[in-house]
Amino acid sequence: MGAIWLDSCRISCQVAGMKPDIKICGLKTPEALERAVRRGASHVGFIFFEKSPRNIEPDIAGRLAEAARGAAKVVAVTVDADNDYLDEIVDLVKPDILQLHGNESPERLLNIKALYGLPVMKAISIRDAADLAKIDPYIGIADRFLLDAKAPAGSDLPGGNGVSFDWTILRSLDGSIDYMLSGGLNKDNVAEALAETKASGLDLSSGVESAPGIKDLSMIDAFFDVVNDWSKGPKGA
Repeated sequence: MGAIWLDSCRISCQVAGMKPDIKICGLKTPEALERAVRRGASHVGFIFFEKSPRNIEPDIAGRLAEAARGAAKVVAVTVDADNDYLDEIVDLVKPDILQLHGNESPERLLNIKALYGLPVMKAISIRDAADLAKIDPYIGIADRFLLDAKAPAGSDLPGGNGVSFDWTILRSLDGSIDYMLSGGLNKDNVAEALAETKASGLDLSSGVESAPGIKDLSMIDAFFDVVNDWSKGPKGA
């Protein structure tokens, strides 16, 4: 399952102008979920991390996820979660993918994959080119990567901070590494991000919010409008 999913993701944005996978993360309401799916989100993300303004209880996320199942992949985002919490999330949410956004080691990823039999996306925090080396130990273990901007000093959140990193450093990244681009993406910079990186996937949360944790339906629409326009080319070529 993981290999097929990885191959399809890798192919999805190889050709300039093709629409990337899009994950709208930190969903908490039926209205935002419905709009994201209707506009073409390939993935919908639920965050299980108490410090986040986007935190949601597994039972509530499970009920919301039912509306997306079959139309978008359901992603459970955790930060250094223990097995008890993962058991609860997997049982109640039934995610398609587990996204690990903490300091999980390669050994921990192997353990989680063995326990749950689900594809795993590993988040890597990026600030400069040297941070790309952090990807290497996970190659062949993570089914996909999420390259996110390193959190600013003083932040309690590993992601969702609304900051980006210098995308040009990804020019040196091995082309075989499949990833979703994250960190500060919004309607105003997504075309530039796609043109520079040709990322096969985009992940955003704060970029479609009117306030932390509050998804704005008009901002979701505006983001998809820009991506859809880019995908028609030739601007993305």
